[in-house]
Amino acid sequence: MHVHIVGNGARGSGCWLRPTGWYSLLGRFMCHHIGLKVRTFADPDFDERYLARLLELLRASSLQQAVILANDQVYHADGRLMEGAGTFYVPNDYVLKLAHQHPEFLPACSIHPARPDALEELERCVAGGAVLMKCLPNCHNIDGNDPRYRKFWERMAALKLPLLAHTGGEHTLQIIEPKYADPRVLTLPLECGVTCIAAHCGGRGFVDPEYFHVFAGMLSRYPNLYGDISAFNIPIRSQHFRECLQLERLVHGSDYPVPVFAHWAWLRGLLDWEQFRQCQRIANPIERDYQIKRAIGFSEDVFTRVGGLFPAKPSP
Repeated sequence: MHVHIVGNGARGSGCWLRPTGWYSLLGRFMCHHIGLKVRTFADPDFDERYLARLLELLRASSLQQAVILANDQVYHADGRLMEGAGTFYVPNDYVLKLAHQHPEFLPACSIHPARPDALEELERCVAGGAVLMKCLPNCHNIDGNDPRYRKFWERMAALKLPLLAHTGGEHTLQIIEPKYADPRVLTLPLECGVTCIAAHCGGRGFVDPEYFHVFAGMLSRYPNLYGDISAFNIPIRSQHFRECLQLERLVHGSDYPVPVFAHWAWLRGLLDWEQFRQCQRIANPIERDYQIKRAIGFSEDVFTRVGGLFPAKPSP
């Protein structure tokens, strides 16, 4: 329930990419990791090649379906577009179209609640089949507790559309407001009745503030709060695997194309040598991420629970 679509829009997808410096180097590494050779992100075939590779890996994995994510542009709190901000953009229409074309995909819209057309776009996306809404508060400049967004959250709750919100550290995208990585920015949506999924459970990536225990404390106060264990197979965030095994209301996400290595779980004593070797021999990063988490001890309901959170259960 956490798979990224990216594109440059050269063939009309409406996407754009602005990777520079560190983000460009990391983007190339991620493409290499998933087996996608990229000469330049301006390649006119990039969108089609990225899509074909994702479909190939998903169909070869144990997973039946994946939620693919749109990614909105960055806005000021008053609804003005923040010119020049953002690392990439994926329009809602593109993921809705891909999900209609490929039954392996379930679409997630992305809507900044400050947009003048936010409520209209929300209704349109739900009618088009969106199963959740994705945002990165620290990258999109979204203070979820801003009272101006209350109507948007209330409408999401009425539509039973879950919110998947990034929490914790971020190093692959431009950060606009670092303090919005705190899971407590989800307080107002939660109080409005929105089912919220805290991506990464508030865990830090590298040198960020640590919010995992803030998230864990919120679980007991908000029965409509969940966490996803996406991008956990990295050096720092993997430290919370053991604690996550004791938590309820977790769901599986990969954060594809974020790299997946079994080394960190092995070094932390969560996998034995043979399990480590078996996982590392899996070439498919989507399958490897799933099998590492199974070997660590996550129960099957972690991998299926999210289907019960959607507005309506899609047919596999």
